[in-house]
Amino acid sequence: MYRIGIDLGGTKTEIIVLDGQGREHLRRRVPTPRDDYEATLSTIVSLVREAETDLGATATVGIGTPGAVSARTGRMKNCNSVWLNGQPLREDLEARLERPVRLANDANCLALSEATDGAGAGAGTVFAVILGTGTGAGIVVNGRVLTGANAIAGEWGHNPLPWPRDEERPGPACYCGRQGCLETWLSGPGIAADHLRMTGEALDTRAIAARAAGGDRDCLATLARHQDRLARGLAHVVNILDPDVIVLAGGVSGLPGLIPGVMARWGNYIFSDQVDTRLELARHGDSSGVRGAAWLWAMVSREGAG
Repeated sequence: MYRIGIDLGGTKTEIIVLDGQGREHLRRRVPTPRDDYEATLSTIVSLVREAETDLGATATVGIGTPGAVSARTGRMKNCNSVWLNGQPLREDLEARLERPVRLANDANCLALSEATDGAGAGAGTVFAVILGTGTGAGIVVNGRVLTGANAIAGEWGHNPLPWPRDEERPGPACYCGRQGCLETWLSGPGIAADHLRMTGEALDTRAIAARAAGGDRDCLATLARHQDRLARGLAHVVNILDPDVIVLAGGVSGLPGLIPGVMARWGNYIFSDQVDTRLELARHGDSSGVRGAAWLWAMVSREGAG
């Protein structure tokens, strides 16, 4: 049986086709039509139909979204791709594709992918973090995505930065309406904004990393602050969830020295005499989310949910 996975991102929409053994048969990326819900639906439907034409077969469809489906309304919520909020995305796609469609938050798809055949394979509890233009996370326990009563399990990025320093209060404004959310510190734009506040110099994360590699003291200090903030944020997770593995993905996860820098610091905040939680990069890189979307159907089928 073929499984189609789609990663509906803010700038790109990616499709992958996996077979039952996880082998990849097709992959494509196209731009996401920003601020246009109907065009977004058409893009997804076209990708599915074109893939099935190439395969000569139909497939199950799982979609990773930048938000969640409200248990109360059945409509999308909490999407940073704001044109999706309030829309009946699943129902609209099922009507156009004439079949059931499985939806999950993109970070949940990342977690499922890495727990299935990635850096967290075989682990009991996997916490997977996306560090990119935003900051989100997903949780898989014993091979099952933890969604939660409010469909917000893993919404780690919209908790405040733990153990804030005086100079970190009240924190930057977040699009969610609050201040000091982890996303405003740990995302790529958050790092750039922190560097600008501290130095007056406007650089993106790529330029900051490049200058740090050349020994620039200001850029090295920016990366060190980021590592400490990430260590604090992840320590909070370890103190509550105590996962076997934490997996990092997204463009920011590739910053030089990030994992050793965090591991050197997080013991200062974790309530344990030693830290056995593994901190790993996503094995499937930026393909992990779309692979997890494809595995959604396998997960639901194993659970007997149809």
